[in-house]
Amino acid sequence: MATTTFKAPLFFALFLSLLFHITTSLQETEILITFKSSIEDPMNSLSSWSNTSNTHLCNWTGITCSSSKLSLSVTSLNLQGLNLSGEVSPSLCQLPNLSHLNLADNFFNQPIPLHLAQCKSLETLNLSYNLIWGTIPDQIFLFTSLKILDLSKNRIEGVIPDSLGSLKNLQVLNLGSNLFSGSVPSTIFGNFTQLVLLDLSENPFLISQIPEEIGKLVKLQQLSLQRSNFHGFIPESLVGLLGLKVLDISQNNLTGEIPLKLGLSLENLISLDVSQNRIAGSFPIGMCNSKALINLNLHTNLFDGSISNTFDECLNLEKFQVQNNGFSGDFPSGIWSLPKIKLIRAENNRFIGEIPDFISKAVQLEQVQIDNNSFTGRVPNGLGLLRILYRFSASRNGFYGELPQNYCDSPLMSILNFSNNLLSGNIPELKICRKLVSLSLANNSLNGVIPPSLAELPVLTYLDLSNNNLSGSIPDDLQNLKLALFNVSFNRLSGKVPFSLVFGLPASFLQGNPGLCGPGMPNPCSDERPKHSSIRPNKLIITLIIVTLAAGVMLVCVGFFIMHRSSHCEEKCLSEEWNMVLFYPLRINEQDIMIAMNEKNALSDGGTFGRAYMMKLPSGELIVVKKLMNSGRVSSKSLKAEVKTLAKIRHKNVTKLLGFCYSDESIFLLYEYIQNGSLKDTMCRLDIQLEWSVRLRIALGAAQGLAYLHKDYVPYLLHRNVKASNILLDMDFEPKLTDISLDRIVGENAYQSAIASELQSCCYNAPELGCGKKPTEQMDVYSFGVVLLELVTGKKAEQEESGESVDVVKWVRRKINMKNGPIQVLDPKIATSFKQEMLAALEIALRCTSITADKRPTMLEVVRSLQALHTMSQFSGVQLEP
Repeated sequence: MATTTFKAPLFFALFLSLLFHITTSLQETEILITFKSSIEDPMNSLSSWSNTSNTHLCNWTGITCSSSKLSLSVTSLNLQGLNLSGEVSPSLCQLPNLSHLNLADNFFNQPIPLHLAQCKSLETLNLSYNLIWGTIPDQIFLFTSLKILDLSKNRIEGVIPDSLGSLKNLQVLNLGSNLFSGSVPSTIFGNFTQLVLLDLSENPFLISQIPEEIGKLVKLQQLSLQRSNFHGFIPESLVGLLGLKVLDISQNNLTGEIPLKLGLSLENLISLDVSQNRIAGSFPIGMCNSKALINLNLHTNLFDGSISNTFDECLNLEKFQVQNNGFSGDFPSGIWSLPKIKLIRAENNRFIGEIPDFISKAVQLEQVQIDNNSFTGRVPNGLGLLRILYRFSASRNGFYGELPQNYCDSPLMSILNFSNNLLSGNIPELKICRKLVSLSLANNSLNGVIPPSLAELPVLTYLDLSNNNLSGSIPDDLQNLKLALFNVSFNRLSGKVPFSLVFGLPASFLQGNPGLCGPGMPNPCSDERPKHSSIRPNKLIITLIIVTLAAGVMLVCVGFFIMHRSSHCEEKCLSEEWNMVLFYPLRINEQDIMIAMNEKNALSDGGTFGRAYMMKLPSGELIVVKKLMNSGRVSSKSLKAEVKTLAKIRHKNVTKLLGFCYSDESIFLLYEYIQNGSLKDTMCRLDIQLEWSVRLRIALGAAQGLAYLHKDYVPYLLHRNVKASNILLDMDFEPKLTDISLDRIVGENAYQSAIASELQSCCYNAPELGCGKKPTEQMDVYSFGVVLLELVTGKKAEQEESGESVDVVKWVRRKINMKNGPIQVLDPKIATSFKQEMLAALEIALRCTSITADKRPTMLEVVRSLQALHTMSQFSGVQLEP
């Protein structure tokens, strides 16, 4: 009886505890269901959130629970990257133990939800990469428990309030990539005794000095202030940041000198970047005594002084970048032999000194760029002992003597540039560096012959040997290479020029060699016409007839195939399983899209990737449906992620992606409808004459859209298909880029397969694209340059001339080398009063279409140049409205 009396209270306590656990679980379930009902979930990512589900709430998507005895409670909610939108409901704060809330990388479009301050246990709040707008309210101090606050990559504006400094427990404060303005209040840093990371980067409207009080953040490990318009001096107080590992204050308006004690105090530094400022003076003596320094980025400043030779202790240094400054004096020789150094960039300075032979000790060295300095001495033999070096560029220096026989012995060497030096002697044979793409030895005093071994380098694309004393003939085997640039002007060469080497290249690349002869040359060769030439035209005619007949038969077969396929298309499409994701409230379904896919709604053939159709919504609004083939090589999850990345693009010169629909066979992209069609169609219409002011605005808008994709949007994107048909014009002739980054949607293999047929022939493609090069920003720049040439000349990108197809780039190059020069390529339909502006735009286009990718400007530089023309037009009274 006593035993029973003893166990009853214990059983009753266990029962109450279990009942409390069940009640708590039910309450938290209802709270989460309420939160779910307040948001939009187009991808049904929260399908597991259901009170009818057999799954416990702690196993729901994004939920983490903690247990204490018999109690389970939600402590963390991570819904990052689920395409959620709507309003963040205050119901979450009814979860008593919620400490971590991550809603990053979604579409929440609202001010900072101040009601979340009611979540008394909240330690982490991550709202980054959304559409949050408005200001940081003064009541931010209500978030008393926060340790991590991440509001980066939004559209938050206004001043940073003093009340932010009340969050004494903060360890991470990330306000990067927003629209904050005014001065950063120094008072907010006094209480941040626990702060480890401070990020105020990418806020271009700030007008502030770097607060001295930042130096009191003794636990700070990362300080990111880049691209935020900071001005004034680098504070002396930064010497107190003994634990700092990352310091990035690049691309600001900082002046003065680097504090002398900074190098001695930052012993734990991993990354230092003070690039693109206006800092002067020399480096402090101890700057590189830090043995943990890994990345030193100091490029594009106006430094005036020399770097002290104190780099012997930088044994972990991997990257040394001091380019585009005003450094002078001896280059620190210890850099050349560091065991872990991978990158040395010091171009565009005033360094002197020699490259020592013990550069061979830098066994990890991959890239060296020291152009435009005052280096002297001989090219070291040790250079040829570096086995993973892929780029060595040392143009515009004072190197003299002969090139060592092994100067290109690195099997990975891709770019070699010793142009504009004082080199002499013969050019050594090149046989080992079979990955060499670019070789420039121009403007030296080299003699002897062009090495025949150059023809054995399979990927050699750029060869510049101009302005030397080379003699002999041009090796015939060079025509077997796919040379995009071949410049041997101003030498002493003689003999016949292989026809394929000069076709389409400017005549100036061969001038200055009186002994050369051949097609298009002032001197015809005596044996211009080969033997039995009378037979070859007949053979050619027969071959053409056979090819024409074969092509005709193939076209008939393809026609039957398409008819057969189309007869079953609609039935098959309707039977497929479709998934739709909308980023805007469109009242349509999959069947509506299928019905709209008919010939009367077709806008174009869609070019390389698919056809476009116009679709009218029930509201009367028009949209565009672009059909792509689904290769199946991109998973459903990846497809959603990639399309979401494109849908988040917000720029006036980029077409809005409204949603998409996909099945195993097809992908349909839903775009906003742009009224005036493409630039290509507009340029061809006889009833529309685009004035120069309108053409300039179109060029500027397209350039701004591309610059946004290349530099401002995160992640950075390449267009990869820039052409006149992919630039749409609205009613005000404002340009909008379309078909952006389709490779991310269809997959790289399918993309390459789609463009394979036009890879060589498409005149919008940069010449290096056909050489297996990875896509780059420079390729987009080249394509934009072709569009700009179309606007300046009024010519199509590809046209017929003397019975053969010639692209506008080659046509312009030929014309500007003739008697009347550049003026003759300007569109005669434009008034002569715009001649100077058009010539300036022509110069920009020619730089964009430079054969050498490194010589092309960035899109940001193009924008600035076009904006200058825009200002000129306005100043002269020219209106840019059509």
